[in-house]
Amino acid sequence: MTAVIGLKRKVFAELLGTALLLATVIGSGIMAERLAGGNVAIALLANTLATVGGLYVLIEVFGPLSGAHFNPAVSAVMVLRGELHARELLPYIGAQLVGALLGAWLAHAMFDLPIIELSSKVRTGTGQWLAEAVATAGLLLVILRAPAPRASIMVAAYIGTAYWFTASTSFANPAAAFGRMFTNTFAGIAPSGVPGFVIAELIGAAIGLALHMAFEPGKQPVQHATRQR
Repeated sequence: MTAVIGLKRKVFAELLGTALLLATVIGSGIMAERLAGGNVAIALLANTLATVGGLYVLIEVFGPLSGAHFNPAVSAVMVLRGELHARELLPYIGAQLVGALLGAWLAHAMFDLPIIELSSKVRTGTGQWLAEAVATAGLLLVILRAPAPRASIMVAAYIGTAYWFTASTSFANPAAAFGRMFTNTFAGIAPSGVPGFVIAELIGAAIGLALHMAFEPGKQPVQHATRQR
């Protein structure tokens, strides 16, 4: 019974944390676009700053509860490393996907937009997919190699940086791609582009894990206090 209660608590933390992360990403994108007067660079900068700050806080808050993955690719890697039990993977992923959808709806509700809509913003092509693979590989490498006390700030800083050096603005998260499909705003992605993003992100996660293992061959997995996005 205790194990069941513990899993429910972790799954709820993943759902709530992912919802708040997507509300931050989408909501700040809406606000930024409204205030930037058509200047896309300013809008992206504002969206980046809000995401970095929000992500740092969410990892700090939910890390001790669930690991603060908020990301199916991260959860899958943690299962492979033995840091998350295999039976917890599907509940984690389900919570992350539901949380991402709820986060998109919450952002729309706060800005008086239609709750249910699909994005028409096309994001596809080789450059975008390569960018997502690079962004996700880097994210996993940071997560796996960051010293535990500095993991939150390092992950948030990396995502903020990747907003600008990747062509895709660094989704680096299948749940984020799924949630952003339900907003036709600054942060949205058309449903047709989501499969390519998710495949690239999963490939990137595998590359990030492989790079980490290459640096420390044969070393036992190290437990980290916080995990991300």
